[in-house]
Amino acid sequence: MTHAVERREVALVDLLDRVLAGGVVIAGEITLTIADVDLVRISLRALIASVRAENQDDDDGH
Repeated sequence: MTHAVERREVALVDLLDRVLAGGVVIAGEITLTIADVDLVRISLRALIASVRAENQDDDDGH
C-alpha cells in the first residue's frame, strides 16, 4: 500500500495564512460548579478570519 500523502514540513506562516483565508471557529464552554450546583456558565464562540480590501482603489475615488 502506498501513501498518497507524503509527510512534508509546512512553515507556521503558511499554515496561519491558510487558516485565516478559510476562517476558523473556536467554541467552548466553562461551567463552575460547587456541590453539584451550577453557579456560572460561560459560553464562547469566536470566528477568526482575514479581511481583504479588494476594492480599495474604488473607495479612494481612483
